[in-house]
Amino acid sequence: MKLKPRKSLRTILILGFIFFAIVPLVFITGFSLVKYEQALDQELSQRLKGNARELEVILQEFESSLIEQTKQNVRDKSLIYYSSQNSFSKVRDILKTKLLSGFSHRTYMFRRDGALKVALFKDSSGRIQRQESLENGDIVLAEDLLQKIQVEGQLSLLDIRVDTASARNNSIEGQLELTIYSPIESTSGVVVGYIEETLHLDQVFLMNTKNRMAVELLFFKEDGKRVFASHQDLIEYKSQFFQDQVQGDEDEVVYFDHVLRGEPFRFIVKKIDFAATNFYVGLAASKRSASSVLENVQNAFLYIVLTISFTILVCSFIVSKIILKPLYNVLEAIKGADFEKGGVKIESNNDTELGMLVDSFNEMSDKIHKSQKDLKDKITQLESANLKIKETQARLIHSGKMASLGQLVAGVAHELNNPIGFIYSNMTHLREYSEKLVDLVGVAEKDTKKLTAAKEEADFDYIVEDMPRLITSCEDGARRTRDIVLGLRNFSRLEEAQLKEVNIEDSLQNTLRLLTGELKNRIQVVEEYSGISEVNCYPSQLNQVFMNILSNAAQAIEGEGTITIRTLEPDHDHIAVEIEDTGKGMDEETRLKIFDPFFTTKGLGTGTGLGLSITYGVIQKHNGEIKVDSEPGKGTKFRIILPKQGPSQDS
Repeated sequence: MKLKPRKSLRTILILGFIFFAIVPLVFITGFSLVKYEQALDQELSQRLKGNARELEVILQEFESSLIEQTKQNVRDKSLIYYSSQNSFSKVRDILKTKLLSGFSHRTYMFRRDGALKVALFKDSSGRIQRQESLENGDIVLAEDLLQKIQVEGQLSLLDIRVDTASARNNSIEGQLELTIYSPIESTSGVVVGYIEETLHLDQVFLMNTKNRMAVELLFFKEDGKRVFASHQDLIEYKSQFFQDQVQGDEDEVVYFDHVLRGEPFRFIVKKIDFAATNFYVGLAASKRSASSVLENVQNAFLYIVLTISFTILVCSFIVSKIILKPLYNVLEAIKGADFEKGGVKIESNNDTELGMLVDSFNEMSDKIHKSQKDLKDKITQLESANLKIKETQARLIHSGKMASLGQLVAGVAHELNNPIGFIYSNMTHLREYSEKLVDLVGVAEKDTKKLTAAKEEADFDYIVEDMPRLITSCEDGARRTRDIVLGLRNFSRLEEAQLKEVNIEDSLQNTLRLLTGELKNRIQVVEEYSGISEVNCYPSQLNQVFMNILSNAAQAIEGEGTITIRTLEPDHDHIAVEIEDTGKGMDEETRLKIFDPFFTTKGLGTGTGLGLSITYGVIQKHNGEIKVDSEPGKGTKFRIILPKQGPSQDS
């Protein structure tokens, strides 16, 4: 016996060690890496969120300080007085002093109608400069802005200023402008003018904040037209990129990752409701340090996995050599075993479980050898019994065929007796008529005068009248005999033992001709043929089927009755034949047994019980189906369904 394992046990053992050792390690380490990265991102996000809150507080403090300074200015009585008198030169002198001592970078004074009359700003050296070109009254506060100032009493705005040249060159030059508008009211509450105080948060402020927080900063408004940022790359993105990140998000802070200058950054964008202006502040912190830590952890993990894998491979190989060596010895012994010649005996000095395995195998091999020997004996006995059964079955089928043939011969003999009988009886008269005619010919040759008397004596006129009828009758009898013999030959078709395309309706008519003697003058046959297609079949076998069913139908009718034969095509691949009689029918118990061999409802000595059993076998051989519907007193209907293509040649 040759055995060849599909997989090596040593390989399975090694793979098992690797799977149960490495896979959990990979899963745990990978899970830890993911969690560690998430923790780093969360820590970075929290730091950025804290920086955003701090930046918001700084802007609010600037706003509060500027508001307080503006309140002090609008309460100055001299400023109120000169403003009411439209003495703007005096107003300009007062505002110069206040701008010089204050921390704002620009101060504008507007008349009560909103026209700009005083425009002062602080240059980079700290000196106060006048913008005389703006003081001609052409610049006027917008009507909606004036209404907001009057309604709220004070208005704070935050805007982004970018120089035209800087914007053209995508430069980071620019500044935030925090502006406070406040009305100047007289002691009677009448508005005599408006003051504008502006604080510039420029690149110095931005870079100082960036260095202190170790982040990149950007500011942008809802309109998305300008960006004030700490790095050139953020300027190039414009604000639309960042607006797309926060679009449709209802949270206060939006987190996302992006790559700048080939370096990963964690971004947050926070919305700041600054007075009448909606502003967004963005902060970005580099993830390079976190990525470095993760890379180091991954390298360490790879080193550990490789080390452990190598160790496991070495250990598993050594362990498999020690543990599996006895088992491989058993396997080699099994490969040379031949259970047909005798049991296999394997020597074992092992007291472990492997020794028990060897002893069990020895015992099992003895049982297998004995079982195989017993099985061969049983197979020999079964083959002998099967051969006897086949011989008995063949003899029984032959007996059934001979019984059917006996019935068929009896019917044919009866049918042949009738025409042969009247042919035989007619021959006597024909012989007598021929003798008289010969005598008349002799009289005519010898003496014509006596011919008339001889004709009267021989009754010549009757012979002339009756002789054609006798000849016609003999011809009819001969024709009937010929038809019976032809029908018998068509029925048996002994020369057609092979498959052949046959018209089933013709086979039914040939069978009916042979049963004419049993059916005539008692049973009416109704033929409802639909012109079905030809069927590939064994013709003589199907004729035997139709003979058995029609003969049984005729015998089931006591007295007069009707047998109806129908042909139809239930589908494209099959034909069906229905034979229905008006006989006495069967109960359910009888109907279930009619195809059993030797079962018959006929009297002793009148039936073999093999006709319908043979019929069932023939239909099965043709890959067909036969069904029976019957009720006592209501007749029986057989329905035979056959495939048009017929059985296979070797079936």
